[in-house]
Amino acid sequence: MHGFSGQDLSCFRGGRLVFTKLSFSLEGGDALILSGPNGSGKSTLLRLLAGLLQPIKGEIHWSDIGSCIGQNPLVHYCRTHYVGHADAIKSVMTVWENIAFWSQLRTPEPDIMNALTQFGLERLANVQGQFLSAGQKQCVNLARILATPADLWLLDEPATSLDSGAVSLLRKVISKHRGKGGIIIASTHQDLNLPASQTLKLSEFTAEVPVCV
Repeated sequence: MHGFSGQDLSCFRGGRLVFTKLSFSLEGGDALILSGPNGSGKSTLLRLLAGLLQPIKGEIHWSDIGSCIGQNPLVHYCRTHYVGHADAIKSVMTVWENIAFWSQLRTPEPDIMNALTQFGLERLANVQGQFLSAGQKQCVNLARILATPADLWLLDEPATSLDSGAVSLLRKVISKHRGKGGIIIASTHQDLNLPASQTLKLSEFTAEVPVCV
């Protein structure tokens, strides 16, 4: 079974040490919730775990290869879905086209219908992005993680703008992913109510003294 872990991570960003001495360890099927106030480093940590940033100290490992993810960024990209909190919907493209655009960066034949169905978006398939509500746009952003497979999901505030029905669909999607041995790490201010999930409080890894560079 694969696993994902970070040891003694420190990250410097925006002129400050965002967090330090942070470690975690996950196995297939695990879920990790990142909690903490705004500015505590939740989004920064997700970007670091996606390989988009580098720690100033510590290492991140995927156990199947037994090496730091930075040694082969392309391999890590192929196993990872990262969904940030920014709106990635292109206004003149339809829902179907938006999902296809992002998914075809990973595979030439994404399962777009599966993505639409699991997030209840079938009737919106031909609607342009500019006519979607904030909640519908968020569902489209999330749906692309189902169009192509990936073992690791990194989700930044995935429940933002979602109504209770959409949050329920999100929980079901996450449950299926975990049931197949997938790993999820999500930052959230809302309780996603994920069974047997771990919580990482970013405020516990704040630097005790300022760092000068």
